Amino acid sequence: QVQLQESGPGLVKPSQTLSLTCTVSGGSITTKYYYWSWIRQSPGKGLEWMGAIAYSGNTYYSPSLKSRTSISRDTAKNQFFLQLSSVTPEGTAVYYCARELRAVVTTRTGSWGQGTQVTVSS
Repeated sequence: QVQLQESGPGLVKPSQTLSLTCTVSGGSITTKYYYWSWIRQSPGKGLEWMGAIAYSGNTYYSPSLKSRTSISRDTAKNQFFLQLSSVTPEGTAVYYCARELRAVVTTRTGSWGQGTQVTVSS
């Protein structure tokens, strides 16, 4: 059974770059035909898909975040990463990594990490 675990700083200052890691166990991030996504949920709001990296290494981004988002991976460590630049307090949210069979994620149907709280504040 695949398991995902998010890690990274819980507090980021405005204008800085947020960097998160998702460590995957029980399955390879190169296994066809999975997509590995980053999703966030701000207080009182729904899920916001940020982007994904496919088993092939292709990347997909939300149009609203594309200019500030980068998703990459380390296949040797079975990890994938999120970088979000120029963060603002509106970026305060629980950040999830997930494995799904589609790039764009709007609901939970696959395997998700437990989420990590990130607060953007000076």
